[in-house]
Amino acid sequence: MKTTLAVLSLTALLAPVLGQAADAPITAQQYQSVLAGSWRDPANSARDGYRHPQQTLAFFGLGARQTVIEITPGGGWYSEVLAPLLKDHGQYVAAVQAASSSDYARASEANLKKKFAADPARYGKASVVEFDPKAPVFGKPASADAVLTFRNVHNWVEAGTAPATFSAFYSVLKPGGVLGVEDHRAKDGADLQAIKDSGYLTTAQVVKLASDAGFKLAGQSEVNANPKDTKDYPAGVWTLPPTLKLGEQDKAKYVAIGESDRMTLRFIKPTR
Repeated sequence: MKTTLAVLSLTALLAPVLGQAADAPITAQQYQSVLAGSWRDPANSARDGYRHPQQTLAFFGLGARQTVIEITPGGGWYSEVLAPLLKDHGQYVAAVQAASSSDYARASEANLKKKFAADPARYGKASVVEFDPKAPVFGKPASADAVLTFRNVHNWVEAGTAPATFSAFYSVLKPGGVLGVEDHRAKDGADLQAIKDSGYLTTAQVVKLASDAGFKLAGQSEVNANPKDTKDYPAGVWTLPPTLKLGEQDKAKYVAIGESDRMTLRFIKPTR
């Protein structure tokens, strides 16, 4: 009996330590090594000063052993960072729209798959899943540790699919899992139509979408804030870099402003 008690006591003492090791956050050195990686597109690396990937992902609390789903990653700006960070012990999943009617989305998916196939050393473990935006499913229930989305929520609001999308996030996440959201931030009180026209969202609207799905707001960061962004441009947020929709018209002015002012929010799926 004494031996059994001793073993149980030792296990109890070690359990928190083992748990911490399993969920240990990605280190600053790991981030810096990946961000300096030669595989990254130079045009993507040039945007680090606007997008602050290390600080953003650290705020979300990612661990190297986690299963992380990125929703509609486009051409793979964050894929170039996340997939290599997770390749040894975790799992990176890119969720893309099935049978998209958008030429941009189809081209982005093709380029993403090409990127993965061309560099198995970095992306060999990465996977791509397709989802129906009208009835989204991102994986088996309670199978992911984190779901991340960058500058996409405004598209779902415009399409009327945001509530279903956030509900699907809740379903695929494990209890205690993280939903990380970054998006263009509107001025407080902006009305819905103005948001649809501009590409900006209020923080309150995103928090409500997540809360209605069952999430709890766990933190807000100003790491992607841009006080130069006046949010009142002829072509909405797409007036600014990297889109620069107006072309050469006032280009220097918009380049000097930089990318949009963005909210960065961390939500948690409650454990009960």
